[in-house]
Amino acid sequence: MAISAESPASTSRLRPLPGIKVEVAGQAASGCSTTGGEGKASCGSSDGQGDMPAEIWDKVKNHPCYSEEAHHHYARMHVAVAPACNIQCNYCNRKYDCSNESRPGVVSQKLTPDQAVKKVLAVASEIPQMTVLGIAGPGDALANPAKTFETFRQLQEQAPDIKLCLSTNGLALPDYVDEIAKYNVDHVTITINMVDPDVGAQIYPWIFYNHKRIYGREAAEILTERQMLGLEMLTARGILTKINSVLIPGINDEHLYEVNRAVKARGAFLHNIMPLISEAEHGTYFGLNGQRGPTAQELKDVQDACMGGANLMRHCRQCRADAVGLLGEDRSDEFTLDQIEQMDVVYDIEKRRAYQEQVEAERQAQHAAKQTALSEQGADDGMKVLVAVATTGGGKVNQHFGHADEFQIYELTASSTTFVGHRRVDLYCQGGYGEDEQLPSIVNAINDCHAVLVSKIGACPRDELLAAGIEPVEEYAHEFIEKAALGWFAGYRARVASGEITHIPRGDAAIRQGAFKAA
Repeated sequence: MAISAESPASTSRLRPLPGIKVEVAGQAASGCSTTGGEGKASCGSSDGQGDMPAEIWDKVKNHPCYSEEAHHHYARMHVAVAPACNIQCNYCNRKYDCSNESRPGVVSQKLTPDQAVKKVLAVASEIPQMTVLGIAGPGDALANPAKTFETFRQLQEQAPDIKLCLSTNGLALPDYVDEIAKYNVDHVTITINMVDPDVGAQIYPWIFYNHKRIYGREAAEILTERQMLGLEMLTARGILTKINSVLIPGINDEHLYEVNRAVKARGAFLHNIMPLISEAEHGTYFGLNGQRGPTAQELKDVQDACMGGANLMRHCRQCRADAVGLLGEDRSDEFTLDQIEQMDVVYDIEKRRAYQEQVEAERQAQHAAKQTALSEQGADDGMKVLVAVATTGGGKVNQHFGHADEFQIYELTASSTTFVGHRRVDLYCQGGYGEDEQLPSIVNAINDCHAVLVSKIGACPRDELLAAGIEPVEEYAHEFIEKAALGWFAGYRARVASGEITHIPRGDAAIRQGAFKAA
């Protein structure tokens, strides 16, 4: 897939707010304000404090969505207080009382604001590294403004140390920017899939705006005008924004470069380009009509083509609207309303702060280990490989191959490590036994990787991986991920240089379609 870096942004008709500097062609408005280059924590990746203004660092340092490094250590939760939606997306099907899917729009329980606050306090007391509370549906947070802002009002009073976020399609956003600022909501995610109404008409059948339903191109034109206006208003208020875009092959894949340019010009902090979930059993229009999702290489190609525009987030897990825990895990089953009623909840801010100081020390140790490992790599010979990592969190290689339901993917060179994304897989080990029929699908999911780093692996999957040309690596169990990956990479490069092995580029990999949590 070719996306030209010279593609003109089709955003000239979008009207900026008076007094807000917006320069699409010159890229004047950057949401990151970084000095350290691509791949920094300020851009949703891996460096940190010296890479951005102090006030921005304070907002992102322990936010698992806004910092790739932080997502290994800090947890988030969503509360499902917003069931209504004001647009229809062809990739969305909201499901209630659904426990076996993990994707946006799905929840097991809808909550009132009072119930949501009670749940947040319970979770925060049990998971002290939970630093962020978001309202992400299952509909649209701003299509349910009374419930959304009442939840924020109570949390601002009862849990002032928790960062507040909301997610929105942006249609109603300009009407609520003052309310967002009033409740100290420092982070807003806007789903923006197009800046061209002709593209948007293929994604959105209708919107509900000004008390009427509007269809087709007219609906998409109104939506994109409102999204851009809202983004500009948030930037003017100093509120950090993350833009979510769903990559839909054949519809907006080549157009997302223009989206990236447009949102950067309006001050977006991060751009999260994520794959379409399109299996028919999820009941979406696209799924039922055969629209496919992207391959791993197609997704990476679009993300790579957007580098240099708005900074990229690549560690998104496309979370449920009631997710609890670290990104990549969901502990919501531990915190049902019935279970919370039985808990003795004590919200102790000082205890939470002390625990988070320990987490931060671990995070800093991970960063230091990475820098040391990079300094030991020697001259950059241009070699670039992908590796898969099995981890349960903490930034370490600490999971058995058979227990992994996802692998984290890193791109390695002699001078950098870049988090590329994650690949969901079905569990290999079930009930204490390996399910060999799962192995081909797991191999397909990491087929573009030269190695997979695990804490342990059995003989059968080891042989299957080796036959596929993927090296299973146990030698770095329980070490920090980047240190382990770079340690393996140094040895790999040495073996190539000595002639022991030949470096052969890998093929494409399959993003597992669907979002079912069950094996």
